[in-house]
Amino acid sequence: MVNYYYYEPSLPVATVFAVIFILSFAVQLFQTIRTRTWFFVPFLVGSLFEAIAFVSRAVSAQESPNYTFGPCVVQNLLLLLGPTCYAASIYMGLGRYIRKLEGEQFSLLKPNWLTKVFLVGDIVSIALQAVDGGKFVKVDTADNETTVESVVTAGIMVQLVFFTLFIALATSFHFLFLNKSLVQPYGWQKFMVVISVASALILVRSLFRMIEYVEGRDGELQSKEVYLYALDAIPMAIVSIGFHVFHPSKYFNSRRKSLCESESEMTLGFPHIPRPGS
Repeated sequence: MVNYYYYEPSLPVATVFAVIFILSFAVQLFQTIRTRTWFFVPFLVGSLFEAIAFVSRAVSAQESPNYTFGPCVVQNLLLLLGPTCYAASIYMGLGRYIRKLEGEQFSLLKPNWLTKVFLVGDIVSIALQAVDGGKFVKVDTADNETTVESVVTAGIMVQLVFFTLFIALATSFHFLFLNKSLVQPYGWQKFMVVISVASALILVRSLFRMIEYVEGRDGELQSKEVYLYALDAIPMAIVSIGFHVFHPSKYFNSRRKSLCESESEMTLGFPHIPRPGS
């Protein structure tokens, strides 16, 4: 009998989160198809991964103490990859929003390059985590375990570096557009706040995962299940549900009218509110 866990996984908790992410995926699928927000498909895939991961974890919990390899490797791998898919849509979302606001001059990186650069980082991160993430639950020697941990940790570190840079860039754009743009579309900051909060939660989760793999199987974070839910499952559930309430279609699917029209006209779907003194 192989012990894939250093604790006994909770079936009730895994079931609760499986239901949360299944419902989240269903709502997102409906929203994406109805509004044709196709750049949000990676986010949809991320929620699907999370749902499958917790279903697999529930199945694995039912097998206690005779755990099998399949459910364990699926939940381990998809919990690593789900947030990375979330990140991909967030990257694309910011690039599109900057263009929608006509705020390219306030971005440190042009929107087209922003999307390309950060997606490359995301792809590298996914590749590193996908190649060895599933192997982590079944290694036959200490050397192999160390190698797998190192590769997965490298993938998470790549994600951390790129995501930290992304947050800095998004914060910079938010500050510059708020303080220097002569046109402040009503409510434009809502989506920026959603992006910022979601990014911060993903960053916290990635930091947790990196420390978890650096510590290894004998570390504190892998020895107690509560850390997985407190620092991964709950933050990702908040991110997923947050984008139901503040779905990108609310900010991207409205028709833009000319900024030269009267101040009573709508810009980006919001009233045109000029800055004081403009």
